[in-house]
Amino acid sequence: MLLRELEIFRTVMMAGSANKAAALLGVSQPAVSQSIRRLEDGAGFALFARLRGRLQPTPEARALLHEVERTFIGLSAIEHRMRALKQFGVNRLSIAAYPAFGLSFVPRALARFTSLRTAPEARPQVSLQVLSSRDVRERVQSGQADFGLMADELPVTGMDNSVFARFAGVVVMHRKHRLARGKTVQPAQLAGEPFLALNPEDASRQRLEHALAEQQIALDVAVETPYAASVCELALLGLGIGVVNPITALDYAQRGLVIRPLAMDVPFACLLVLPPGTPMSSAAREFLAIMRAQLDTDQRALKAHLTQLQVAPSRKATNRAKV
Repeated sequence: MLLRELEIFRTVMMAGSANKAAALLGVSQPAVSQSIRRLEDGAGFALFARLRGRLQPTPEARALLHEVERTFIGLSAIEHRMRALKQFGVNRLSIAAYPAFGLSFVPRALARFTSLRTAPEARPQVSLQVLSSRDVRERVQSGQADFGLMADELPVTGMDNSVFARFAGVVVMHRKHRLARGKTVQPAQLAGEPFLALNPEDASRQRLEHALAEQQIALDVAVETPYAASVCELALLGLGIGVVNPITALDYAQRGLVIRPLAMDVPFACLLVLPPGTPMSSAAREFLAIMRAQLDTDQRALKAHLTQLQVAPSRKATNRAKV
């Protein structure tokens, strides 16, 4: 009965009166009043002051409402999960990923996954939610995702986690930018350039600025954005240069984005997070293996792309010598 009484209490607080709460709940006003009295008797303190027939919440009621709201958020997650089980059963794969991996990498892995499961009935219903790292963490913690991919800027205490990928950041720029003529970009060359930066709280930006500060180099930040994809789009438009995760940069190479190694190790880490103590479904385990295979494919493609940049100038020099 306590849960029902808390629901009535919450509705009274939201509606502002017992009469309105009764109408919303489909019960009588006396039933609402009796439920509030039972809750007060059990709590040992008043939740409302009765003034001229109206209920005025006490400070204790407002403090209790905060905890009640948290409980009902959890119940909402349970209801969401029950509806999903009713509709899809356990043949469902729910993924939460931050944009650096969720916008292109995970879709590539999904295409690979689907190609291996040719029979329609063998393909799970997939939910891919592209969210901030904070929202990825909360979705995994609440059990609404089988696993998540997030940046390493937030604590993951209480969740099963491991490093899914770790890369050295690369510099991205327009093909006509003066730094595009070189094979690599030296840290000092970043100074004075309009810089397309990730947000200040981003761990990779903090690592970059700390490493540059040791060499007394400061960035001239022109634009800040939370997403590496936005940095790449802005660089394609010639608005500056940026340092991003190479997996994200690789998605834009075919559109003409120039990628150059940075002669300084600025690591970008992607964490795999799992709900604590929850066995993975067979579909989730299989897809995780596919993601690792896709990561290996992308790493080879990136290496080939950067190697091609290094051998191209020497070939041009050979051709000039023959002439």
